[in-house]
Amino acid sequence: MNHNKRGVLTRLKTLVNSHSQGFHSPAPKRPKQDPSSTENDLDYSVCRGRIDVSKWKTLDAEELGITSSMISYPSQFVLKLLRRKGFESYLVGGCVRDLLLNRTPKDFDVITTAKLMEVRAQFRGLARAEVVGRRFPICLVHIKGSVVEVTSFETVARTSNRKEQFLYSLLPKCSNKKDLFRCKNSLRRDFTINSLFYDPFANKIYDYTDGMADLRSLKLETVIPAQMSFKEDPGRILRGFRIAARLGLSLSRETEAAMWKYSSLVKSLDKNKIMIELNYMLSYGAAEPSLHLLWKFKLLEFLLPVHAAYLDEQAIKEDAPASNMLMKLFFYLDNLVACDRPCDCTLWVGLLAFHLTLVNNPQDALVVWAFASVLYHGEWEKGIKFAKEHAKMYVNFAPEIRTSSIYKSDEEIAKAVTKLASLVMHSIPALVESNSLLQSMSRYPSFPQSDMVWSSHLLPLCKSTIISF
Repeated sequence: MNHNKRGVLTRLKTLVNSHSQGFHSPAPKRPKQDPSSTENDLDYSVCRGRIDVSKWKTLDAEELGITSSMISYPSQFVLKLLRRKGFESYLVGGCVRDLLLNRTPKDFDVITTAKLMEVRAQFRGLARAEVVGRRFPICLVHIKGSVVEVTSFETVARTSNRKEQFLYSLLPKCSNKKDLFRCKNSLRRDFTINSLFYDPFANKIYDYTDGMADLRSLKLETVIPAQMSFKEDPGRILRGFRIAARLGLSLSRETEAAMWKYSSLVKSLDKNKIMIELNYMLSYGAAEPSLHLLWKFKLLEFLLPVHAAYLDEQAIKEDAPASNMLMKLFFYLDNLVACDRPCDCTLWVGLLAFHLTLVNNPQDALVVWAFASVLYHGEWEKGIKFAKEHAKMYVNFAPEIRTSSIYKSDEEIAKAVTKLASLVMHSIPALVESNSLLQSMSRYPSFPQSDMVWSSHLLPLCKSTIISF
């Protein structure tokens, strides 16, 4: 084998390493809070009708298919220790929702009546526990390589005094204090299906927001009125898209209307927070429906402007679903990953750069097959054999793929593959540099422009090189 073919993988890695330095930059500064979402602008009196004691439910967890054996060992350890020390402890949020849907939770969140410093003290000598965060502090308990997030009912109650005081005034006068503090906490959560509590010791599910009804109908509904909820925290819009995409939920009319009205507030969020949410959307098995929702609600043109313009252009075509390569790439990514086995962010970043390269520099089908299969197989002979066998298949991706094979020899293919790798790496600046983004957007002069680049915000998520893809 000649030097060109032997060195193709080495050159691919060299190209990657030479460009990976572009991701290193200082941590971003936190932007000022958007005045439109400050607490003083919110009229919490509209929440008055949301507290309906007649809809409070206490359900048998086992009858709903949930047993304590479904809880991870580290989470069980935390729950049991806190209970032995005399504190109430529950699972809350998305993990309860996922257990009810017979899905594997991404993680298990614990909430307790203990103060966070008390939580930390209980694990002294047993596990490393640390309190982190200022506005929304939590205690991280490290057990057997896992981290369990523990929040306190008291901490949550202190984060928004004006709202808490009003909600407290709406709570019914009843003797069951446990119902009261669970109910008040549920009213601070984003969506009804995320406001359920699970007590593994009593085998009970507690529902104060009619979340079980929404879960049965697979509907996404905010706990407080949607317009207020999204003004209070625009990040809930992104979380709503993520949850709806992953679980196949419909949006309630009120929720959908508010998402349209307040989607622009997402731009005021800290970019690190945006990137974390985007990573959750694209790494955990629901990338394709997440991208579709972001595009539908015009947020993709802010987050990934070049790819949004591509989707707009593709939508004009009669055969758009069949020829949309970007969505196909992420559809197949979703088949490879799941909530309990997510991919590293370098995979979806690589796919975005790879697709952008093909849009700007259409390639022969054989070269694309060779590029992908050599990376997958890790050696030239197997990769090129696989590519030649599959390049004969008909594909209908325009403008990305040229169907005619113009390459005759393995050496010519190796040169083309190396060039493609270089082009992929040179597409990265369109994601991290404003000037390169504007240059890429020049291909779509009639589409909305955005200055959203990742530069200093992608590094916390991407610590390895793009070659992981």
